Amino acid sequence: MGDPIREAALLDAARKEAGAPKPVADFVHLHLHSAYSLSEGAIKTGKLKDLCLAAGMPAVAVTDTNNLFGALEVSDTLAAAGLQPIPGLQLSLASDVKGARPPAIVLLAQSEAGFRRLMRLSSRAYLASASPDYVAAALSWFPDEGTEGLICLSGGFDGPLDQLFRLDRGDEAMALAARLAELFPNRFYVELQRHPSRRARPVESDLVGAADDLGLPVVATNEPFFPKADDYEAHDALLCIAEGAYVHQEDRRAVTRDHYFKSASEMRALFADLPEAIDATIEIARRCAYRPRTRQPILPRFTKEAARAGAGDDGLEAEARELERQAREGLKTRLASGALAAAEADYWDR
Repeated sequence: MGDPIREAALLDAARKEAGAPKPVADFVHLHLHSAYSLSEGAIKTGKLKDLCLAAGMPAVAVTDTNNLFGALEVSDTLAAAGLQPIPGLQLSLASDVKGARPPAIVLLAQSEAGFRRLMRLSSRAYLASASPDYVAAALSWFPDEGTEGLICLSGGFDGPLDQLFRLDRGDEAMALAARLAELFPNRFYVELQRHPSRRARPVESDLVGAADDLGLPVVATNEPFFPKADDYEAHDALLCIAEGAYVHQEDRRAVTRDHYFKSASEMRALFADLPEAIDATIEIARRCAYRPRTRQPILPRFTKEAARAGAGDDGLEAEARELERQAREGLKTRLASGALAAAEADYWDR
């Protein structure tokens, strides 16, 4: 039996060589790290746009680690190219597992309310963390913050469910899955990733079993960190630089050569036995209908002062007078507070 992934890649190449129109992909990436996943992701915004267009992928979710730094840039760039940007976040959760990176879930914004929750959760995680090297949210925040407008994926290999199953803490994993399903009613998906070269105990059967037992849907992701498989070595060096490690070290963070932006046909071949996991990506993309947009700053106006002075309705003249008044009062206070290095008139002339 041949390699289905290689066959899918060959089919894509043959279609391109024949000049056949690119079909609309029946898979979208919902867990992807851009270059804004600092010292971790290596996909720039412009490159992401090109990858989506080349793959015929109508939508993509950018889920950078604990931040939304690139959300607006990604939104404007992809939308201008006719693509659907799905704002998201990979949010780390506090864990009792010592010496390990905190596990993370993936949150996708369905609406403006959901995006506002992403912003609050990201900010709160940074403010509540004692060290910038360990940023993590608490699951107990979600009842207060609310989850409406958010879709949650379990996080894949670095997610809390995978981590607990690998540690043979299956009961805790089941309890956590049930809790996430409760927090995100009809909006929680068990995330499956297939990277065969991972040197860790596979837990996909545990994840699928948990989904079946709890009546939860599954979704397939590949979690791309770099554009093409050939970029693996350069990305591996990036991770080493970020951690102050060496390439030959065994006890360091590493991803696999398969963590690239795979095509829809490659992903469908990879999950040929679980087509519903691929179909779920399109379902989720259709459930998301919001993107952040560029807008002018919203600044206060001195409308009461403008009305008293008889200025125009926009209050621009009043604002200018108010700024001048505050500047003069501030300078007067500074001049009275200490010795001058020049004549007082020189300060006023400036």
